[in-house]
Amino acid sequence: MPAIAHATTVDTPDGPFRVIANDKAVIAAGWSQYSDELLTQVSADLLPAAIVEAPNRVLTRAIKAVLAFYAGDPIPLTKVPVLQHSGPFREAAWKALHAVKPGEMISYGELAARAGNPRAARAAAGACSHNSVALFIPCHRIIASEGKIGGYGSYGLALKRSLLARELPHSEPIP
Repeated sequence: MPAIAHATTVDTPDGPFRVIANDKAVIAAGWSQYSDELLTQVSADLLPAAIVEAPNRVLTRAIKAVLAFYAGDPIPLTKVPVLQHSGPFREAAWKALHAVKPGEMISYGELAARAGNPRAARAAAGACSHNSVALFIPCHRIIASEGKIGGYGSYGLALKRSLLARELPHSEPIP
């Protein structure tokens, strides 16, 4: 268990966005002001013993990337190191999610195929719902197989639509 992590919250047009990082990578991120809410999805071996409200190198880079996203440039998000642990398929799905380009929308089935098991659409949806580093691993780019926007967990569809719209002109029409 890492000794400490660093955290900060930045105001965004979609609400407060909190980032928690150890010295190597972002371990939790999402639209919340509270670390406890974000840490529920983090693997036990990555949970910090303490969180300090002070920047480190990774946290500074992550916040710059979030601000760039909201200024119209989603590319810096892809360059922020993230760390999540789980089973082999879920980790493969997160890696496949990371490779989904800004503005690209794919189905859970397509995500499953890119993660190595085309018949595992439900498991791919599970990987999205257990993604502890929202925005950096772009699960908002995954849509339902019938072409509808699908869900976005506790964040809701309005936020998902907002994120996809921000990726214009990089994106396809939002279903």
